[in-house]
Amino acid sequence: MSADSLPARVAVLGAGSWGTALASLSAEQADTLIWARRDEVAAEINQQHTNARYLPDIPLPAALRASSDFDAALEHICTAHSDALIILGVPVAGMTETCRKLAQGLSGRAHPPVHIIWTCKGVQPDTGRLPHEVAEAELGGLPGVSLGVLSGPSFALEVAKGLPVALTVASPQPAAHDSVLDALHGKACRVYTSTDVIGVEVGGALKNVMAIACGISDGLGLGSNARAALITRGLAEIQRLACAMGGQAETVQGLTGLGDLVLTATGPLSRNRQVGLAIGEGRKLDDILAGGMTAEGVRCARAALALGERLGVELPITAVVCRVLFEDLAPAEAVATLLARDSRAESPNSYR
Repeated sequence: MSADSLPARVAVLGAGSWGTALASLSAEQADTLIWARRDEVAAEINQQHTNARYLPDIPLPAALRASSDFDAALEHICTAHSDALIILGVPVAGMTETCRKLAQGLSGRAHPPVHIIWTCKGVQPDTGRLPHEVAEAELGGLPGVSLGVLSGPSFALEVAKGLPVALTVASPQPAAHDSVLDALHGKACRVYTSTDVIGVEVGGALKNVMAIACGISDGLGLGSNARAALITRGLAEIQRLACAMGGQAETVQGLTGLGDLVLTATGPLSRNRQVGLAIGEGRKLDDILAGGMTAEGVRCARAALALGERLGVELPITAVVCRVLFEDLAPAEAVATLLARDSRAESPNSYR
């Protein structure tokens, strides 16, 4: 068999719900290995073809292999006969560590062209950096490595069930687009391409904050009109920040902006919306988080607000969400604060 006829080779780093869902999707048409931190998770995927902790009752493809050995995942990629794809299924908090381990591993051995794509959404709380800034700092100097982001309106559970999904891969390198298309595009998944990494990342980060706001509104029983207003003005807020950072307005109006915002702000599987609902119903954030609920919007909100302040971009919904989450502003007072803002033209000539 020639190298050209061999299936694409993929390593997914991270066996959480989204990493496992993407690995399941990829295994249908590519030689896929998923790396799990815990031995027992890797063993379960290999022996039972399930990941009960993150995707209960979902059968995984028999072709999907797992390992808890990071070097084994690297070897899987480095011995590929042609371009290989690494999908980072780790949260923003794990980006620096994972990229650093990748840089150390790849720099010490021969490898084919490697395309590294991350899926996390948010802003690093301690540095204020977007994921692409972390990846470029740790991996940008490696020869034969291209970088990009994969995003879009997607619940992991639905993807793992084989339900239809549309995603966008953004990278300045066309070869990175091709590697994702080879691994994921087809059957239930449609993949679009973009070069606007910043626009995609800002949309993915701020939509989580807006979903918390919509959850608070729904928890207060404010109705569909209020939710629609928050989604629309939240989109304008995302667009202002994205454009100020060099992103494109058209990106924010697409799958990774509007599409992801609508899903996260209204979908029953959205953890960010669930946090907002609980707050709107009177629960305290510490109690919600103590119950095991995690939501990237909570981690991202203050970092996103600080980013806006640094760039001189007004983010009123984000600001109010931060006050509710971290300053004990009552949800009803937060609504009053937004409604009391001065009226203005809905569509200024430019968001820049």
